[in-house]
Amino acid sequence: MGEACTHFVAGDRPHVALSVSVEICRIFDLPDGLLDAGLGLALGTDRSGPADLTAGAATAADEHERRVQGRAVSFAGSHTLIGQVAVRDILAETAIDEVAVVGGGPIGDGSIVDTRNFIRPEWRDGRLVLAVAPVAGGLLAPFEVPDPTPCCTDHA
Repeated sequence: MGEACTHFVAGDRPHVALSVSVEICRIFDLPDGLLDAGLGLALGTDRSGPADLTAGAATAADEHERRVQGRAVSFAGSHTLIGQVAVRDILAETAIDEVAVVGGGPIGDGSIVDTRNFIRPEWRDGRLVLAVAPVAGGLLAPFEVPDPTPCCTDHA
């Protein structure tokens, strides 16, 4: 299974970039539909698309390669994280290196994570870390929720 991550890109045109592990050597080996879609694409020194988007794509590709930032949406074992899963199984059967309680706190190998079928660990200094928080019933749940409440910036 390939790896895919999202990356927040700041600047004049803030957006979310997607980085994907691919088995090609040149960006121009991608299907024509991708090259013609108006996306910003970056692979090594190759670029395709609008300049502001290719810059974000290059940043995302660099972060992905160095594993320093990015929220993983597809990674080894991600397909097994459905329902309630013990922390020991998450660590043993997936690419996740650590499960950490937001704000600190104890977590044991037998602790149960209610995945809500939505796991988005993030890269932190070369380690894939799943942030969780305590929820009802003595369970843990991913800190990032599947359907977040929209930001209230329009209410200022």
